[in-house]
Parts: sequence; C-alpha cells; structure tokens
Amino acid sequence: MLQPYTPEIRFADIDAMGHVNNAVYLSYFEQARIHFFSQIIMLNWDWRKQGILVARNEINYKLPVYHKDHIVVLVGCSAVGSKSFTLSYEVKRGEEVCSYGSSVLVCFDHETQQSAVIPDLWREKLLLIRSTAAQ
Repeated sequence: MLQPYTPEIRFADIDAMGHVNNAVYLSYFEQARIHFFSQIIMLNWDWRKQGILVARNEINYKLPVYHKDHIVVLVGCSAVGSKSFTLSYEVKRGEEVCSYGSSVLVCFDHETQQSAVIPDLWREKLLLIRSTAAQ
C-alpha cells in the first residue's frame, strides 16, 4: 500500500479569498508525485538518463482547502503506455475529496533529448499499482 503524501499548507499558499490558491495544487501534485516515485523506484534514480516530463496536468476543484486544514494527497496510476503514463491524484480532508486530477508523464532521456520507453522496473510497478487500484 502506497503511503499518502501530507503537504504542509503554508501561509503563502493562501489567496485573498482565504483558501489554498488554485495554482498551488500543482505543487501539491508534484510533491506527491516525487513521494510516489520514492516509494516505487527507490533512491538510485539517474534523472538525466531516466527522466520524466509533464505533458499535461488536469485539476478539478470540489471543496476549498484552508490554512489550518490537514490534507493528504493520494497518488495512483490510471494508464500506462509505451513511453508515457498517467498518474491520478486526490486531495482529501478526512473523507472529503477536495480536488482531484491527473498528470500525463513522458519518459525522457535528457542526454539524448529524446522520449524514451518506460523502464521495465517502472512499468512493472506502475501496472501493479494500476491493477490494484482497479480492484
């Protein structure tokens, strides 16, 4: 079971309306994504050779999040292609889903400046996570 990511809601995250600004959710997704990768890939990751690029982000907002709230970000895998995969996110306050979204990520070799096939280890783990979430 993957551990949820618990972001710190900083005062700087709050907008004039008193809730977390809509753009900050992308940072929460990014932080949760790195936490997710640290759980499935571990520490020996050569970012230059096995990098990723964000090709698309999507966010749906349901409920506002405020400075004193305690939230978690859950990450799952909803699709796996040959060179790209899609991670899905839920921002929850207790049992309430405050927002949800997804990111399409493309594997990229920064040394050759070319998209790359998803590494076998990643594919195996992403498919396992995807099949577990579908049950």
